[in-house]
Amino acid sequence: MLLSTFAITAAQSQTITVNKENRTIAVTATDSASAPADVATVNVGYFILAPDAPTAYANGSKISNAILKALLDAKISKQQIESAEQRLFQTNFNESDKEDRAAQRFSLTQSWTVKVPAENAAQVLDIAVRAGANTSGHIDWSLADDNALTGKAAAKALERARTIASNMAKGLGATLGQLVYASNQAPESFGSYGLAGVAGMGMGSGGFIPPPPPPLAILGKQIEKSATVYAVFSIE
Repeated sequence: MLLSTFAITAAQSQTITVNKENRTIAVTATDSASAPADVATVNVGYFILAPDAPTAYANGSKISNAILKALLDAKISKQQIESAEQRLFQTNFNESDKEDRAAQRFSLTQSWTVKVPAENAAQVLDIAVRAGANTSGHIDWSLADDNALTGKAAAKALERARTIASNMAKGLGATLGQLVYASNQAPESFGSYGLAGVAGMGMGSGGFIPPPPPPLAILGKQIEKSATVYAVFSIE
């Protein structure tokens, strides 16, 4: 933000002219900065098959409300949960897949995104899966404040530009002077990704119910931003 403001002000107040009276060095430099993600958007959902549309809808309704209730009971607010998709449709079968067609004529799928602090991603996924979310797991990692990391990358890029310009000035037998103009281009954002997992739970042999497994071991992603700076320095 500071670099952008400076660039606009400098551009409006003066025009950079290269001549004998105005000796300058112009440098373009790129650098990056990274930080651990502090926000996780967890994708949770379910998929079921049924012999007819009413049955699919009724069974899906039970799972749908169970998942939402489990999330709300875990003190996740409705503002953190968004519906992503809900679709009831006839199942498309492969020609070679003829078994159980009558029992699987209709399909119902529904999904949500749940935005929580990054350290809570595994717990949210665990809660949803235990409630019936059998098509869950993708996580989008992000930062609550993108601008801070972008600003850090731009500051590093400007410092790199100063170093390059200083070395160029030495090669010319001159001394690097003040920064007279700077602008930053749009930073590049590196994509993020998450883990996917589908879990199922059932009765053990003899009716014994084993203790539930711990949540999946999920580690957040490093978010990286890069910035390119164009800087003009005077030389003496």
